[in-house]
Amino acid sequence: MSDKVLILNQDYSAIAVCSAHKAFLLVYLQKAEAVSNSKGAFLRSITHVYPVPSVIRLQRYVRVPYCGIALSRHNIMRRDNYCCQYCGSDKNLTLDHLLPRCRGGETNWQNLVTACSRCNTRKGDRIPEEAGLKLMKKPFKPSLLSFLQLHINNSNQDWKTYLGMEN
Repeated sequence: MSDKVLILNQDYSAIAVCSAHKAFLLVYLQKAEAVSNSKGAFLRSITHVYPVPSVIRLQRYVRVPYCGIALSRHNIMRRDNYCCQYCGSDKNLTLDHLLPRCRGGETNWQNLVTACSRCNTRKGDRIPEEAGLKLMKKPFKPSLLSFLQLHINNSNQDWKTYLGMEN
């Protein structure tokens, strides 16, 4: 059972991801409707069996102010798929400033990447080219949509329709 549920606004635009229990409560309290249910997953009470939602749509339109994805260690690593952007390792991960802070580098989405401690130590206070390192992909500021797409796996393939992805 997937424990994540995609929340759609009343206009079917994706706005968030929540737990299956919270989604069930929203549906049960009639604040949302289940658009799609997880296959073979059920919540049981003493007298009833309820399907676990996979995608829900809110009954009322909610204005969501755009504030972007928070810049955090977890979100940088999530964007980089929890692997070193120099060698591809998934062990001993840390963050690396492409242009070191001691040389005027800022702490932002375009200057931070996930790096293993070995590559980060090798790079030191240099830019990757000076240290003989090559980035696997250029860092970018992610959108809400790209972060929601990271939740897609075999148990929530029905999200693709609502996230504008091909089946």
